Amino acid sequence: MRAQHLSLAGCLVKLLSMSTGQAGDSAFDEDQESLRARSEQVIGEFAQALLDSQVLEGALAAAFGAREKAVEAQHAAMAALNLPSAGDVERLERRLRSLSQRLEEVEDQVDDLLGELRALRRQSNPKP
Repeated sequence: MRAQHLSLAGCLVKLLSMSTGQAGDSAFDEDQESLRARSEQVIGEFAQALLDSQVLEGALAAAFGAREKAVEAQHAAMAALNLPSAGDVERLERRLRSLSQRLEEVEDQVDDLLGELRALRRQSNPKP
């Protein structure tokens, strides 16, 4: 683990120690390009060191574990208080939308039936 800390620190030292020249000269442009290439290499090494870091891996695992425990505790507390979860509310919302759509379909069918009933009444009771 100490070697990983040194590797991360070494990458940062490399990145911070890179020097710059003065603007307006071709050597400066070459230095800038060289600096850019070295910077990209050091940043890549730093990123790889982070990916390989057991400390970072442990911290992420602990954070995700803590998050999961917090979610479980929240669900337990909400259940104890008889409060719906966000998922419960979303399911209820979907069911209400479905019910509303079905009700609209029934209303349309009733309107159609009323129209047909009116037409039948006009046919059976013609006005003189």
